[in-house]
Amino acid sequence: MARVTIGQLEVSGDHAAGREVARRAIRSAHEVRADLLVLPEYASGFDPAGVGVEHAEPLDGPFVTMLRREARRTGVAVIAGTTLLGDDPGRAVNAVVAVDGSGELQGVYRKVHLYDAFGHRESDRLEAGPADAEPLVLDVAGLRFGVMTCYDLRFPESARRLVDAGADVLVVPAAWAAGPMKADHWRTLARARAIENTAVVLAVGQAGRGVTGRSVLVGPDGVVGLECGETPELRTIDLDQQSLAQVREANPSLANRRYDVVPRSGTAGTR
Repeated sequence: MARVTIGQLEVSGDHAAGREVARRAIRSAHEVRADLLVLPEYASGFDPAGVGVEHAEPLDGPFVTMLRREARRTGVAVIAGTTLLGDDPGRAVNAVVAVDGSGELQGVYRKVHLYDAFGHRESDRLEAGPADAEPLVLDVAGLRFGVMTCYDLRFPESARRLVDAGADVLVVPAAWAAGPMKADHWRTLARARAIENTAVVLAVGQAGRGVTGRSVLVGPDGVVGLECGETPELRTIDLDQQSLAQVREANPSLANRRYDVVPRSGTAGTR
């Protein structure tokens, strides 16, 4: 059994304030004996008009250093979105870090699918991560948590690649842009990724201006077990390995499939 706290936070451009909000969320997760806290995309600093190098920090910068310190202090593992420096001085990287309960940085996922849709262009400010990078999967309390982020939810290949790497739970930190039908897309896609992969989907959104909130937990059978509103909140749930195994036994679609996911070479969708 893994106990997970969802941190649906409202994030501003004030990085010091953001660190304090995240720190309090870790302490709150510890108080309810959570094994893992999931924070949204861009948890270190956010601007709904677009995030770029002005919000970037190195991996040994203040935000990730705070996450590691608090994880070590509390024993709570953390998955959180941040912004890193890119190879190009004019661009940043939309990233998710995974820190275990001892405070060790277990991996970094660099967002593969940049959000060039619905009038937004992340590729004007960000570098895409390599499509062939090793999947980021974090082991916590007997379950394997695979990491993707936000716009990746629209690409079933991203989720399937994580499941092929052993993920039981698909973790999707997001700052899902608000707009017509966007909340419906968010919920529908989370359910689809859960059903087709017989995996738990834990999609954690930002709250606040320009984003939808509405974090959602979907079981491997497609049943929505938890759904947040549009305002900041922390919610805690228990995930059961046995229930997951039972669904996969009844619906062996992963075993029955006949295609593999192969990363595409090049940088389609970016400049």
